[in-house]
Parts: sequence; structure tokens; C-alpha cells
Amino acid sequence: MNFFNNFMDMMFATFGPNAQLVLLVVLGGMLALLAVPFIMSKEVDPLDKLKEQMQGKAAGEDRQRLRAAKGNKQLGKYAKLLEPKDEAEYSAIRLKLIQAGYRDKDAVRLFHLMQMILGVIFLVIGLLYYTFVISGENATTQQMLMYVLGPGGAGYFLPKYWITRRIDTRKEQIESGFPDSLDMMLVCVEAGQSLDQSIVRVAAELHHSYPFLADEYEIVAQEMKAGKDKIAVLNDMSERCGVQDVASFVTVLIQSTSFGTSIAEALRVYAGEMRDKRVMRAEEKANKLPTKMTLATMMLTVPPLLIILVGPSVVGITELGNM
Repeated sequence: MNFFNNFMDMMFATFGPNAQLVLLVVLGGMLALLAVPFIMSKEVDPLDKLKEQMQGKAAGEDRQRLRAAKGNKQLGKYAKLLEPKDEAEYSAIRLKLIQAGYRDKDAVRLFHLMQMILGVIFLVIGLLYYTFVISGENATTQQMLMYVLGPGGAGYFLPKYWITRRIDTRKEQIESGFPDSLDMMLVCVEAGQSLDQSIVRVAAELHHSYPFLADEYEIVAQEMKAGKDKIAVLNDMSERCGVQDVASFVTVLIQSTSFGTSIAEALRVYAGEMRDKRVMRAEEKANKLPTKMTLATMMLTVPPLLIILVGPSVVGITELGNM
């Protein structure tokens, strides 16, 4: 009992009134660490183990594939915690991750796992900052909530912000490179190549300048080679890109394929429209530039101008007042 009293006196002497909060955090972290081995050491079903052994004998020893499968299985144990239960919500998150370029089957689980990990890490950082820097007699509950829960919320929403920024970056790059890709595709089709061959050639040419758009064309080419329906492949590309220009292009190709019209003529007309649209987009940005620069110009020009014009008069009036 004396040891416990001495320990509590030492805690209060070190951390002040926040000693109980620090003690609870430390105990909670220790309990979480102790629970991890019990969670990870889940017994494997003998039938699943036998099935894995038979599949390994049939497919051969491919270490990279087995490591990937093991990682997927580890995440699969916590699928109920790392995946939304609502099918619509899961589909929406999955679509956003695909549009951001993350097409792995465990992308949704990794996304929620990163939200959880970053939220806990930032929460602990905020708690430590509040405990050692802000806490004291003048500290309020509002400050505690702001410095503890604020970083935790920021860490939780950081992956979502990253996904949003990456989606915008991919869409901007696809919009910029799409007219050039149509021109190259038109040249390939007019040279006698089929649509599939032209898509493969365009993907190879755009790999260095527009890698995101090249990846989409490569996926389309591979799916067509695998025998997937061309209309379904094009619709999937439109959904992955999330760009209106690509969606319109897919509609044009589908109509051209359905009605039997010339693909080269459709590409020529639509490529011309995309070039005009890119010029209009550039002109729109140029017209917006003076309006955006007005505030910066006023903030950086008017104050120095006022100081130059009014400053001598203020100094003169001050000197006359002192006399």
C-alpha cells in the first residue's frame, strides 16, 4: 500500500493534476499491446490449412504470390472492422480508390487501416503535447479537447484528403493528355491498325508524358486481349477515370461500333472537339488569372504605397506635435 501511495505521489509531483489521465493512457496502451498477440495468434482451421497445402502443390512454390496471399489473409481477419457494412458505402469508397489509382483488392481495408493508425498516432501526439506543454492551472477543458481531439481528427481525415488530392491530380493529367492521345490514336487507325493495336501503341507512347492516362489505356488493351467485351471494357475505363471527356469518348466509340460507322471518322471529329475544348479551358484559366491576382496585388502593393505617401506626413505631424 505504501508503494502505491509513493508511486501516486511521484506521478502527481511529475505530471501535476493530469497524472491520472497519463496513467490511464499508459495502462490502456499496455493492455492494447498485451491483446495484440492473442488476436494475431488465431488458430487456423485445419480444412483451410489442408486446402492451402493442396493449392500449393498444384500451383507450385511461388514465394511472391504466397507472401501476397498471406498479407491479404492477415487483413481478411479484420475485414469486419476495416470494411463498411453498407454495400453502397463500400462501392463508393472502392470507386474513389480506383479513381485515385489504387486498384488492389485490399485497398479499402488499407484505407480504413491507415485512418485508424494515423488517428491514434496523432491523438497520442496531441495528448503528449497537451500534457507536457499546455497543461497547468490555467488549462481549460476546451483547450484539452482542442489539442487532443483536434490532431486525432486531423490524422483520421488525412488519408481521405490524400485520396481527394490524388483523384484531382489524375483527372487533371487525363484531361490534359486526352486530346493528344486521340490524335495519336487517329494516326494509328488511319495507318491501318485496329483499335486494339492503336490503344497499345498510344499507351506505350504516353507512358513518360502522361503515366496515369497510359495506365488506363494499358488496362483497356489487356482486358481486350483477355477476351472481355469491348463495350464493357470501355465503360469500365470511363468509370475508372471519372472524366467527362473520357465518358463522351466512350459513348462515341460505342455508338460507332453499334451502328457500324467509321471509327477513324468518329475519332477525327471528336479529336478536333477535344483540341478546341482544351484551348477554351486554357483561355478560361487565363481570364480568371486577373481576378485571382487582384487580392494579392492589393495586399502587396497598396500598403507599401500608403507607407510611402502617408509616412512622411505622419512623421512631420508627429515632430510638430513634439515641438
